[in-house]
Amino acid sequence: MLKNGEVYIQKNNASISHFPLAKLSSKEQKGIIERYKAIEKLNKEISVAPKTETKKGNINGLLISFSLIITLVLISFLLKRTKLKATALLLLCLNTLFFSFTDPNTINAAFSPFLANVTTSWDNNYFYVESKGIPTTHTMMVGISNHGWQQQVPIPQCYTGNNHWSIPLNPIIETTPVPVNESHFTRGAIALAINGVPIFNPYTNTGVDAFLDGQLDNFGGHCGRGDDYHYHTAPLHLYNQTTSTLPIAYALDGFAVYGSLEPDGTAMTSLDINHGHSLNGVYHYHGTASAPYMIKNMVGQVTEDATLEIVPQAHAQPARTENWGPLSGALITSCTENASNNGYNLSYTLNNGSPYATNYSWNGTTYTFNYVTPSGTTTTNYNGFLQCNLALAINNLSLLDQSITIYPNPSSDILNINLGTKLLEKDIQSISIYDLKGKEIFHSAVFKSSIEIKKFNRGSYVIKIQVSNSSITKKVFIN
Repeated sequence: MLKNGEVYIQKNNASISHFPLAKLSSKEQKGIIERYKAIEKLNKEISVAPKTETKKGNINGLLISFSLIITLVLISFLLKRTKLKATALLLLCLNTLFFSFTDPNTINAAFSPFLANVTTSWDNNYFYVESKGIPTTHTMMVGISNHGWQQQVPIPQCYTGNNHWSIPLNPIIETTPVPVNESHFTRGAIALAINGVPIFNPYTNTGVDAFLDGQLDNFGGHCGRGDDYHYHTAPLHLYNQTTSTLPIAYALDGFAVYGSLEPDGTAMTSLDINHGHSLNGVYHYHGTASAPYMIKNMVGQVTEDATLEIVPQAHAQPARTENWGPLSGALITSCTENASNNGYNLSYTLNNGSPYATNYSWNGTTYTFNYVTPSGTTTTNYNGFLQCNLALAINNLSLLDQSITIYPNPSSDILNINLGTKLLEKDIQSISIYDLKGKEIFHSAVFKSSIEIKKFNRGSYVIKIQVSNSSITKKVFIN
C-alpha cells in the first residue's frame, strides 16, 4: 500500500512495516507511483457504480482478472531485483487493488474524544468497540412528535465482552455495492458513531424514512424495540466534541464517515452514488443533513444474514416484553437522568396538552416502570439484564495520558489540569501529589482542575491521577 508518502508491507506473520517512498531510487519511485495511479483509477471504476451483468459474468470480475494478469507480468519482471523490493511492489499492487489497511491507531484517535463512553481494542482483523449506547453530550428523545414515538425509552445496553462492535481493519471493496434501503440492512446497525451509539438504516423496518416520518429526536435518534437508543441519520452534531477533520462514525464495512470536510481539511468534493469517494486511494463516506444522510450503498464487503442484518454486530437486550406501538398525538418534552443515576424520567404530552410521563429505574435485574397519566400512576416491574460497567482500556489509558496537560509548568501558585474533555472527569478516582521522597503532600478524592501550590517548597514533584485500576503520572516543577 502507498499512503502519505509511505510504502507499507504486510509480512507473512501479519505484521506491517513501512518506509518512506523517498528512500527508493528515482526509477523505483516512478514505477510505484505509476502503478499506484493505475490501480487507483481501476478502484474508482469498480466502486463508483454497480456494473451491468454480462452473459460471461460481471465486468468487474474481468477488470480484476486483467489486473491480476498485469500483476503477474510485473512479478516476473521484479524477480530480477532484490527480494525485499519485489515484495514491496507486489504487496503494493495487491493491497491497493483489493483492500485498504486501516491503522487501528487512526481509528482510535477518532474515538478518543469519547473515552468515557467507549472502550477500544483490536487484533489483526477487527477494531473492537465496547459501549453502553447512551450519548452523554446531548439530550435523547426530545422532539419526537405526532405518531413518531413507539413508546420505547432509552436503557443503557451492554455492548461489552463478546457482544462488542466490530469494525473491519482490512475493508474490501464490494464488486457491486449493496443498497442501504427498505430491502437491505433493515435490522440492526450499519455503522457506529464515535460516541459508541449505533447508527441504523435511515429506513425503519416498516419501510419509511424515520426522519421524514417524525420518528427522530433533535439529534437524529430514537429507541428501538429493545429500548435501545440509536441514530438513523449522520451524527454531525458530534463535531461539537471532536476535530473537524476526524471521522464521526465508522461503517460496519470498515470505511470512515466524515462531515463537510475532507480528511485533509479541504471542503467536501462531489460525492459518488454511494455517498462517498476516495482520497489518496482511501475510500470514505460523508454525512449530510439530507437523504441519504450517510451511506447510499455499502461500498465495502459485508455479510447480511437472513434477517437483513450485518454480522457480526452487537445486540441490545430488552427488559420489557410488551409489543409497543406508535402513540398518536404524543410530543416528548424531556428525558432526564434521575437523581440516583439508575434510570430516566421521560415526559410527554398528548393531543389535549395533558402531561404524561414514563419514569423508570433499575436495581439489579429488576426494572421498575411508573407510567404516569392525569388519572393516576401504574407501576410495572420487569426482570431484565444486569447493568454493566465500562472499563477503561489500556490503549485508551495511553490516549488519556497523551491528552492530559498540566500547566503552567514550572509554576509557583496554581497548577491547572486539563483532561482534554470534561467527559473523563467522573472517571478520575483521585489526584495525589508526591515529593521526590515519595511522601504524599496533596490528595483529592475527586477531580480538581486547579490545585493551589503556594505553600509547597521549590522543587520537582510527581502528580498521580488514578483512573480505574491504573494510574497516570506527570512530573512538575514548583518555583
